[in-house]
Amino acid sequence: MARRRYSCFATCAPGLEPLLHAEMSALRLAKVERQVGGCYFEGDKTDLWRANLGLRTAVRVLMRRSRFEARDADALYAGVAAEDWEPYLAPEGTLRVDAKVSASALDHSQFVEQRVKDAIVDQFQERHGVRPSVDKDEPDLRVAVHLYKDRVTLQLDSSGHSLHRRGWREQQGRAPLAETLAAAMLLASGWDRRSPLVDPFCGSGTILVEAALLATNTAPGLFRERFGFESWDGHDATGFERMKERLRAEAKPLGKLRLVGSDRDPERVEDTLANLDAAGFGGAKNVDVLRADASDVELKPGWNALVATNPPYGERLGDVAELRGVYRALGQRLRESAAGYRAAILTGNPELAHALELRELEPMAIKNGAIDCQLLLGELGA
Repeated sequence: MARRRYSCFATCAPGLEPLLHAEMSALRLAKVERQVGGCYFEGDKTDLWRANLGLRTAVRVLMRRSRFEARDADALYAGVAAEDWEPYLAPEGTLRVDAKVSASALDHSQFVEQRVKDAIVDQFQERHGVRPSVDKDEPDLRVAVHLYKDRVTLQLDSSGHSLHRRGWREQQGRAPLAETLAAAMLLASGWDRRSPLVDPFCGSGTILVEAALLATNTAPGLFRERFGFESWDGHDATGFERMKERLRAEAKPLGKLRLVGSDRDPERVEDTLANLDAAGFGGAKNVDVLRADASDVELKPGWNALVATNPPYGERLGDVAELRGVYRALGQRLRESAAGYRAAILTGNPELAHALELRELEPMAIKNGAIDCQLLLGELGA
């Protein structure tokens, strides 16, 4: 019997849609289409698994249940009630509903969430005399509702928690970079996964860990304890475990790849070492994490490395006036010692980006949380 196929949507941070599209194409997902805020694809349950396990820049993978028009509360309730929820939720299970509403007669997201929840739990009450309960933190089922111009798109969140929560992180640091954004920096840079990589503001080591995962072909989702679909009724746990075993077998050793991180704060150096260890790269002989100022990091002539880093912006750490000197010193160091290197420098402050004086780098607009950022990309000295 043919497997059931679904319409799916993988979300990502604004600006990362082209990178996500390339990733999904590389995974050979079907009918991939770039859209605002993510990419559409079609597939069966195993494609949902692959997307959650293998995508590095995706935030969530949503599976569409239905689309219908709802100009009032009764139409919304009827559209949700028309779906069969038993394949995904047990009568005694838990759920959470999240709604995004715009340009619609129903313009209050909390009301929409409540009405959708009522339609789902009432179905179980009528059939079994038991109602599922709401759990905002660890629900068995997450339902995503998008209401735009009175058109409802009803989706199941197959990821559960955001996919940036890989599962390897032991230490957060003070202003951690999201794992998905670190991966995006590496993918956007065109890094060949063989050249050395240097991060002179390594913080808690996110870029270093994501680089090691990318270079070793390690699926980022293999560290997760659980995905949302694992709580759905009828989940094929045996089949999913077989897929994870295949992906583990496809990972390769770090080999001679050189990764260098530095930070002036000794606690951040310890954070990085802890996270590298948790991800399985602790003690690797070609991975160095040093306590040093960014302007003092070793840059060997002819190394042709990638400098990938996320300096502080002055939003949560440091002061812009002080940071201006830090950026100038970094830019000078790169101009003097890193000709032929490539760069991927993320900054959320245009003034500080200008202080680098690296005019050969091209800006790519992306978001780091709520902060409008530029990812400066290109070859140094070009």
